[in-house]
Amino acid sequence: MNSGDGLTQIFNTVNIGLAILDRDLKVRHWNRWLEIHSNLSQEAVLGGHIFDYFPQLDSPSFNKNCKVVLSFGSFAFFSQKLHGYLFPFKPDGSFGSKFEFMQQSCTMGPLRDTSGAITSLFLIVQDVTELASYEQKLVEMNVKDALTGVYNRRFLELRLAEECERHGRYAREMSVLMLDIDYFKKVNDNFGHQCGDMVLKAVADKVLASLRKTDIVARYGGEEFCCVLPETGMEQARQVAENIRAVVAQMETVAHDHVLKVTASLGVSVLKDGDIPDFLLRRADSALYDAKNSGRNKVSFC
Repeated sequence: MNSGDGLTQIFNTVNIGLAILDRDLKVRHWNRWLEIHSNLSQEAVLGGHIFDYFPQLDSPSFNKNCKVVLSFGSFAFFSQKLHGYLFPFKPDGSFGSKFEFMQQSCTMGPLRDTSGAITSLFLIVQDVTELASYEQKLVEMNVKDALTGVYNRRFLELRLAEECERHGRYAREMSVLMLDIDYFKKVNDNFGHQCGDMVLKAVADKVLASLRKTDIVARYGGEEFCCVLPETGMEQARQVAENIRAVVAQMETVAHDHVLKVTASLGVSVLKDGDIPDFLLRRADSALYDAKNSGRNKVSFC
């Protein structure tokens, strides 16, 4: 493509990535957008095989789509929801903070000569990181507690039902912990709700750090949290609960020049054959009630 050509100017001005690959998948054009985001100039990649610069593209799926485009003149689409990205570019701005790489929507199609023969293919790369981030935030708003960042009660109930059903199919163990911050009302009354919010967030962080990635932590209501521990029997659940109790008791939260210390009481229940989620939660709540009535800063079982 002639550098003085008007189409080339457009090609290099548009805010999307545009590449042309010949039938051997060698780079014939690499626009300015791609230069900026790949840190590879057109001169550096021109004539080189695309896999030399992006070896991760050398996959059965990508090769198959290239073959279909070049053989039949079809179009291929790589959606962000399915693929995330084709090219491992760094994301722009704050919208990419939760993504390691720019999220992309990509389209591949044929280019023909004057006789109609397919000579090459074009590849369009669109940055959709901002949209993906927005969609991710919407999802989190529906399943996460805004204050603590752990899951909300609605999500907990859905996942608990799924785990109970899985237990019914595979007979795997599962436990539930209910945690309540002791004398939390005094924190709010003596130091204000802002301090109370800081304590809630700190406790949630400690609980999350004490569990596995496969476990589920949710704010059940007020100062109460619920943890679902898949494939965990009573003895393991006992150890987890005791560890959480000890970690919370050692925790110090600095708020408005005050050092706040709190404790937590926990109730533990284990899924039994024929249980429904409500039964499991009731037993855990009953065990929590026993822990609080027997002096607090304790773990009880049911």
